[in-house]
Amino acid sequence: MRDFANSTYQSRKVARNKIKIQRKPLDLKKYLRPLLKIATGLIALSLAVGLIYFAHRVLDSATIFKLKNIEVSSAKRVTREEILGLAGVEPGKDLLRMDLKRMGEHILQNPWVESVRINRYLPDGISINITEREPLAIVNMGFIYYLDKNAKVFKVLNQGDKLDYPIVTGFSEEGLNSDPKGTGKALRATCELLKILREKGAFILADVSEIHYDEGYGFTMFTASGAIPVKVGAEEFASKIERFAHIYHDLMLQRATLQYIDLDYNDKIIVKKS
Repeated sequence: MRDFANSTYQSRKVARNKIKIQRKPLDLKKYLRPLLKIATGLIALSLAVGLIYFAHRVLDSATIFKLKNIEVSSAKRVTREEILGLAGVEPGKDLLRMDLKRMGEHILQNPWVESVRINRYLPDGISINITEREPLAIVNMGFIYYLDKNAKVFKVLNQGDKLDYPIVTGFSEEGLNSDPKGTGKALRATCELLKILREKGAFILADVSEIHYDEGYGFTMFTASGAIPVKVGAEEFASKIERFAHIYHDLMLQRATLQYIDLDYNDKIIVKKS
């Protein structure tokens, strides 16, 4: 065995291979050029947006067609000032920018207004025409409301409102909310009966102090003289009222002895006396 410890051989270190790499200089223009394009585009876009905004502000502030002439139709219960206040109309506004539909919706918030029509007339005018509701009766539904000819319960009575209308009872706000279709049908029947009573005849609306509605039966009228119940039912009002008109005055001569009158038959009238 060879003794390497006492050998004269000396290990040599092998030098590592070194390859010299030449670095190319960094081309900054290559990287900056896209950034410059993006920055230029953003600046151009900002300028364009700024110009558009400025132009919009200028056009927005410029009023070519200023409102000068305002025509409002005459009305019994709604004043010109109330109509203009609801519509938000005043001289000097831009006529082209006025939202006529929205103005009409605001005017309709007044319970007396049934319909409204607004027209624009260049260069400086508008007209507002309203149709008011006409009360046909007063409906007691907990609160007291006006009823118009279209069977619309439209306004709670306030102090100063006229009370010289027929009184209708038997309806309720609860029924109107829970069964609007059925209640609406009954209210239309009420208007039909009131219309018949308003026509000239021996028995007219002035002879009625109250009309009561019962969901199961129909209508019962109470005479202005003596508050005598007159049962009418739910249909064929015209023929029943016509028959009753022929004997009404004679019956009123006996009103002290009358308990009720029943018209709810096709060919006869039942008179109940005490």
